[in-house]
Amino acid sequence: MTSPLPELAPVPLKPGRRVYFASDFHLGAPSRESSQERERRIVRWLDWAAQDAAAIYLVGDIFDFWFEYRHAIPRGFIRLQGKLAELVDSGIPVTFFTGNHDMWMFGYFTQELGIPVLRHPVSLTIGQHRFHMGHGDGLGPKDYTYKVLKRIFASPVAQWLFARIHPNVGIGIANAWSQRSRISNSAKDDIYLGDDEWLLVYCRELEQRFHHDFYVFGHRHLPLDVPVGPNSRYVNLGEWVNYCTYGVYDGHNLFLEHFKG
Repeated sequence: MTSPLPELAPVPLKPGRRVYFASDFHLGAPSRESSQERERRIVRWLDWAAQDAAAIYLVGDIFDFWFEYRHAIPRGFIRLQGKLAELVDSGIPVTFFTGNHDMWMFGYFTQELGIPVLRHPVSLTIGQHRFHMGHGDGLGPKDYTYKVLKRIFASPVAQWLFARIHPNVGIGIANAWSQRSRISNSAKDDIYLGDDEWLLVYCRELEQRFHHDFYVFGHRHLPLDVPVGPNSRYVNLGEWVNYCTYGVYDGHNLFLEHFKG
């Protein structure tokens, strides 16, 4: 059965190898100090995962703000960038999905780190199972604010205008905006909406037309593992400010786990 969405090449999985998924690191928020501490924890997780990783998927909002000027990028996050480059150089493929906080990524990660950057949900086969994944912003019913903001921020005109602002000013404005984001101003404020969960509605509607074993998203900030149908599940990866949760697929099942290192 052909997927209506972009399709990635199948990922073979050798015995003993696993695939890892994480999202919503929100590096840069809520403060420089807490962000650096979180970045070190993420690097420790990547080191741990690298022992048996066949592939790693970073599923959006890795940064609380990111904009690539032609000759400048936001300051910081060098530990993460160095670790990702090391993983790719060692032969572990890393794939990056943009989220609503870091959608202004262009060629830097691909050209400098060898990491493909994807902007829309995709389907693919990993091992023996079908996956559908993306960040999750703007999918399903409701989520109206993100749908409007995404259209504005994805506009080439908006991107061109922001690029005209000097980086010292533009990044300063964006960092101030980040302090107003929900990850900066709330602690575990997301409430599970049951059957009204936007992404769960999206998954169930898509499942009626195209079967996937696992639906993997971020954005909601809630670690979730919810049935979509008799043979499919929706897993939300949570976030790393409060939960430090991630997904891991071992060739047989997808598990949602908590990193304590």
